[in-house]
Amino acid sequence: MQKINSTLFAANRQGSETQGRKTTVDKMDIRDLMTPIDQFSRISHKTTFYEAVLALEKSQEEFLSGRGKQRILLVENERNEVVGKLTPMDLLRGLEPNYNKIEGSEMISRFGLGYVVESMKDEMRLWQKPLADLCTKAQDLKVGDIVKLPIPGRTISVNDSMDEALHRFVVGGHESLFVTEKGQIIGLLRFSDVYKAISEAMKACRSPSGDS
Repeated sequence: MQKINSTLFAANRQGSETQGRKTTVDKMDIRDLMTPIDQFSRISHKTTFYEAVLALEKSQEEFLSGRGKQRILLVENERNEVVGKLTPMDLLRGLEPNYNKIEGSEMISRFGLGYVVESMKDEMRLWQKPLADLCTKAQDLKVGDIVKLPIPGRTISVNDSMDEALHRFVVGGHESLFVTEKGQIIGLLRFSDVYKAISEAMKACRSPSGDS
């Protein structure tokens, strides 16, 4: 009888610990995991394509040397409001304006990336000659022409649940989501940070003895 009671006590204690850990996972907060916008360098939406290339290169060098916290740049308008982010991929998209016709489309989620790559490239004449006048584009193209306001699928409210954030990460295949509060962008939620938090929570679910 004493052995049975001891077993039940151990099971109840383990169940209580597991429940506590589950509560910790459930309480993951977007505000705690996001990176505030003041930790990113910024670039004006009026910056030229050429200047943006140099700025990204400098940001990359500072990040790798440890002098910079982030490698991407946030784009701000004339009111100093963040309206988007700039990455090397955004610059490449800027060389081919027809990609804007795909932005926000549901075709990728409905038919898959392969369909888009094969059919859209021919239909929209993507990359027919985007590099032919590269020098001209570098002088005339502005960051504001490349970076647009984030579409709803790439934003998340600071008050939304982590479940909603994970859903948008998985369905949209995004590396990061813009975090908004009262209509303003206040931070960036990166998938790498969310995954790290989930990974740590999963490891904490294991008992001290190593049993699941």
